[in-house]
Amino acid sequence: MSFVTAEIDSGLATLSREAADAADFGIVKVDDEGKIELYNKYEAELAGVTPAAAEGRNFFTEIAPCTNNKLFHGRFKSGVEADELDTEFNYTFTYKLRPTNVAIRLKRDKESKSNWVFVKKK
Repeated sequence: MSFVTAEIDSGLATLSREAADAADFGIVKVDDEGKIELYNKYEAELAGVTPAAAEGRNFFTEIAPCTNNKLFHGRFKSGVEADELDTEFNYTFTYKLRPTNVAIRLKRDKESKSNWVFVKKK
């Protein structure tokens, strides 16, 4: 069962910054190359990176380089290429923080052609 609420899951095409910031999990919207378009408050606090510092930068190589591997970035790239991405897995963030166990959901919203990384600390 996903930690992403049904309200957010079904409204990705029109998700506002306010709604994203109110969520009790990390929400990162990225383009097909991984450039961050939205970085919510939960994720900023978890990672210690402000939205202003994260947005416009590459999630996989600049903000969370510990995700730039086959397990995480590889799944993302394959899903974007196939235009079919909706997967969940457990992961351990190691960049800039003590090892932090999280649940990850990667999703591509076909309606808006947007990509999402959802993060929930375990």
